[in-house]
Amino acid sequence: MTSTSAPVLVVLGVGPGLGLSVAHRFGTAGYRVALISRSPQRHSSYLASLGDKGIEAAAFVADASRPDQLRTAIDAVRARFGRIDVGYYGPAAFETAPTDDIADLDAAGAKSALDTVVPAVDFASQLLPEMRQRGSGGLLFAGGLSSVVPMPALGGLALAAAALRNYALTLHAALAPAGIYAGTLTIGGLIERGDIHRAMADSEQFAGIAIHTLNPDDLAERVWQLYTDRTDAEAVVNVIA
Repeated sequence: MTSTSAPVLVVLGVGPGLGLSVAHRFGTAGYRVALISRSPQRHSSYLASLGDKGIEAAAFVADASRPDQLRTAIDAVRARFGRIDVGYYGPAAFETAPTDDIADLDAAGAKSALDTVVPAVDFASQLLPEMRQRGSGGLLFAGGLSSVVPMPALGGLALAAAALRNYALTLHAALAPAGIYAGTLTIGGLIERGDIHRAMADSEQFAGIAIHTLNPDDLAERVWQLYTDRTDAEAVVNVIA
């Protein structure tokens, strides 16, 4: 759709798995969609898949960890669509966080892990003034099960996941009185069609190993339900145990 009054979803860190499915779910509900990622080579296929469903969309390039790039991209989204109503944060899962055993984590590793959460705060802080002015909107996050279930082998990744989850839950409490929703989807399992799933499928290391997977379209529906119900701050989807 092309109406300038239609709401706008921004997907930061879009990939072929959950990010694209979230874009489709909101798009089919009438949202215009802005995609932001650091890999412009894949944008044309994403836009084509959305366009095939009649969803108005545009793509922008930015590395979420670069504040200057992120601000430029968000400014470009506003210039293109005129507004931002919902932000979904889903960059690659803390790929720079140290993943040695948690008992071996040192101060430098902890700082490196927690630094990966900063872009989420930066993203939210750039969207919130507009949402507060309107008294509506939402911020959506996705994180891993190590934020709620002890997984010592994930080391700093678990620390970062817990910090992101706490940020989302605390935002939910802080923003609800202002009419703004915040929430997070906590995921235990491998997301089909995502980059990690594809890498594992192509690796001989995992040949013959049964891996519990999740359909990103089903997960996107849970994200949509969180946002439209606007009551729960979190949904947990776990097929690991």
